[in-house]
Amino acid sequence: MPTIAEEVEAWPGITAGHGSRGEYAFKVGVREIGHLHGERVLHIGLPKPLWHELHDAGRIDYHPVFPGRPGFGARAIRSEDDKRDAIAILRLNYDRVIERYGLPTP
Repeated sequence: MPTIAEEVEAWPGITAGHGSRGEYAFKVGVREIGHLHGERVLHIGLPKPLWHELHDAGRIDYHPVFPGRPGFGARAIRSEDDKRDAIAILRLNYDRVIERYGLPTP
């Protein structure tokens, strides 16, 4: 199975790169759809209704920098199933951003 980065970087309009806090961020234009800390954890900002849906399903937890604050989520990545789910969660956010703003123009 490809890495999370390899999978996500293949989506149209995605740019990716390292940030100042050691994260590896995925963006559509200027909008970050999520970032990884290694292949150990995904951090992601989501609209609150989607955040609650994923949290209630046990797919994400609170972001450690924003404990108790819905909207910012974390997904631990410990297994291949976790990896597939992290990709699926990133895809949800990607599809949402593309639907709302479209693909960035080169």
